[in-house]
Amino acid sequence: MEMEVFKDLKNSPKNKEFANLLSKQFEKEYIREGKVYKGTITKINPKICWVELESAKSEGTLGDEEIKILKEEGLLNLNQTINVMVVKLESKSGDLVISFDRARKLDKWNVLLKAYQEKKEVTGRIVSRIKGGYCCSINGALAFLPSSQVALTQLKNNELNQLMKEPQRFLVVKADELRGNVVVSRRAILETIQNASKEEILKKYKVGQIVEGTCKNIVPYGCFFDLDGEVDVLCHINEISYSRINHPNELFEIGQRFVKLKIIGIDKDTKRISVSCKQVKPDPFATKIDSYKEGQIVHNCVVERVMEYGAFVALEDSLQGLVHSTHCSYKKNISPRKILSVSQKVSCKILSIQKDQRRISLSIKDCLSNPWDEFEKKFEINSDIPTTITDISDYAIHTNIKGHEELAAIIHKDDLAWSEKEQDLKKFKKGEEITAKLLTFNRDKELIRLGLKQKLPDPLDYFKDKVNEILTVKILETEENGLIVTAIGCPDLKILIKKNNLSMHKEDCRVSRFNPGDRIDSILTELNLKRRKIALSIKALELRQTEDAIKKFGSVSSGRALPFADLSNTLKKKDKKIIQKKSKKEEK
Repeated sequence: MEMEVFKDLKNSPKNKEFANLLSKQFEKEYIREGKVYKGTITKINPKICWVELESAKSEGTLGDEEIKILKEEGLLNLNQTINVMVVKLESKSGDLVISFDRARKLDKWNVLLKAYQEKKEVTGRIVSRIKGGYCCSINGALAFLPSSQVALTQLKNNELNQLMKEPQRFLVVKADELRGNVVVSRRAILETIQNASKEEILKKYKVGQIVEGTCKNIVPYGCFFDLDGEVDVLCHINEISYSRINHPNELFEIGQRFVKLKIIGIDKDTKRISVSCKQVKPDPFATKIDSYKEGQIVHNCVVERVMEYGAFVALEDSLQGLVHSTHCSYKKNISPRKILSVSQKVSCKILSIQKDQRRISLSIKDCLSNPWDEFEKKFEINSDIPTTITDISDYAIHTNIKGHEELAAIIHKDDLAWSEKEQDLKKFKKGEEITAKLLTFNRDKELIRLGLKQKLPDPLDYFKDKVNEILTVKILETEENGLIVTAIGCPDLKILIKKNNLSMHKEDCRVSRFNPGDRIDSILTELNLKRRKIALSIKALELRQTEDAIKKFGSVSSGRALPFADLSNTLKKKDKKIIQKKSKKEEK
């Protein structure tokens, strides 16, 4: 019975009406800040306009500035429906704060954002100039137009003023939703139009076609040519000539007309055409190179380019080879720029031909008379040679031989004087003429060695036949390892008496016993002329004097006499050693 009562209530008309009213209440949209809603103008006076929004607790108001905008839009009418943005749900006075202008800007921003996402064009006007570009008005919204995006080329002021008067087409290239910034480009529209026209132009040309162009611009990496005023093409520097060139301006000038070009590439993506000047003519490495052979001498070759490492010489038109700096002249270490010049005619010998690498090695010096042949005929070892000093280094003097300037010679610092001094090199000057003696020469290594000291008497000749003789020497200076002395009869030669040769007793082998300027006697113990080695010894002199004293006085018991005050002690030590040796033999 109870179940039937509840069943009747559920299907009753009043219950259904209540459910409908409740669902409608839940379906109502609650107003939120920052959202745009439709409203109806309910009241207007000169300063305030009242707008009623559905589901709002109170009416919102629009001020003077908003009323002006509504008048401009023609929407300031009673019962007019307009879009407004809810700025605040409640002000300090508890009123609803709304804005028609913000709703309009948001609507226009959404239009620009959609155009950016769909990459569609928009129409607007350039309003004013600002820092870095221009301000544009697009359907009432402001956008930034950078200076680089106005046109394909830089425009003059009068051209810009003309643009500002007319509506322009733009492409939205950037839209920052957080900051509300919009960047547009007019150049992108022009490039699209230009690319469309280029596609039609590119259809006229084919790879391999021969065309004529006018030189429009020259840059270090190539030349730009104009084809019938329709399109600009690039000829790279590698495609200008079969011979090597430093800069395209060596062959072309701006404004030069009727230049024949061969189309070697068409890039449909970048809309660019590549051309070649050299491929219009046949490749000389394929047609002319077979008429030349290695070892052949070619006359009237033209020097086309001179570098620090060599010179590029043309055997004939467009057929070029390299003369390395070592093959420009017999003169050693000379720059090719000092002996060769552009357009100079020379004779060359072909050293090698490499077709695969497109290289020809040439030699100029092999076509000249070899100065080594004349040098060998004219000079012998130990002959005097007149030279001119060309350079002075830390270790030698570099010279050129008179009458044979192509040949360079060297005088080592050890061959300047018999007594080696650091000041020897400083005595000479660049450009000075000297005569030196020929010591050695090597034609293969191109080396000539001269000497100056060989023209002077050898100080070692003084010591010949004086081995084991007593010589008086003068002390020049003392060092840790001995004494530096000179013989009285040969003051130009310095000799070292080693520390262990200063005395026969170890305790007396002290350098401090001697002073510079003292004169002492010593024995010449060694003389080697080949190794130029000489040895003096005070110890050998003392030993000789000791032996002479023993022979003279006969035994250990003899009396003492200077300078052999310690002679008896020495003899006792020798006698002890003899006795010890005898006792050891007897024990065995």
